[in-house]
Amino acid sequence: MKTILATAVLCSTILLSRAEMQAPIPLWPEGAPGALGTNTNDIPTLTAYLPEATNATGAAMVICPGGGYGGLAPHEGNDYALWLNQHGVTCFVLKYRLGSHGYRHPAMLNDAARAVRLVRARASDWKVDPHRVGIMGSSAGGHLATTLLTHFDAGDANASDIIERQSSRPDLGILCYAVITLGEFTHQGSKHNLLGKDPSPELVQLLSNELQVTTNTPPCFLWTTFEDKAVPMENTMLFAEALRKNHVPFALHVYEKGGHGMGLKDKAPFANPHPWANDCVFWLKEAGFAK
Repeated sequence: MKTILATAVLCSTILLSRAEMQAPIPLWPEGAPGALGTNTNDIPTLTAYLPEATNATGAAMVICPGGGYGGLAPHEGNDYALWLNQHGVTCFVLKYRLGSHGYRHPAMLNDAARAVRLVRARASDWKVDPHRVGIMGSSAGGHLATTLLTHFDAGDANASDIIERQSSRPDLGILCYAVITLGEFTHQGSKHNLLGKDPSPELVQLLSNELQVTTNTPPCFLWTTFEDKAVPMENTMLFAEALRKNHVPFALHVYEKGGHGMGLKDKAPFANPHPWANDCVFWLKEAGFAK
């Protein structure tokens, strides 16, 4: 048994070493719309993680790390990308603009939409299928993911910028202990960083994403834990209920144990991640995203 486990770890390490992390790409080379300056905090970027070519499925995932719209957690970006690379998914970690740096909605949504458009526009460069581009987010990054899952558009066919001609609609979503609502069960820090003080009731409703689900919302994998005190499980349950009412396919997992922000609860080569990871891979395989 020890020999088998050691072999499995070695194989995982080899796959990780073959994954290629590329240099960050500015989403807007000439500067992001609404930028407050030209510092690194004002420049949203996308970092590609390419799996081994022989293992790649052609599916892509834009990953939005959590951090309460005040920071970006590396283990919910870099680690997720390396883990999904093992299963053949080409990943793109999004560095989006933050409330802690003076930004408010819709800057974050604009960054996420631009990221999906960019992946589609350059699909041939990264050898991915423009019709298999998902979005993944944890905590506040999950709120950003659900915002795009419910506030996408088809692109501007007449735009001079080829990127802006692309649809921003993800083909599926993965939501990890996500902030969903800005109502009773919200995470107040995320809400404040996203909207500032005293946002209008109309804006709160618009970005309470459980209220924005339609029959055109993409399929989703959702998970949370009973023990999560920072972002109550009601967030995930409200979104799942909205998906069901609108006949949108989804997988829902509520685990008893596990605190907020745990991510994979493992480090590379991810030989023993939290059970949500295996459940998610199973779902991605059924969706034609993972091997």
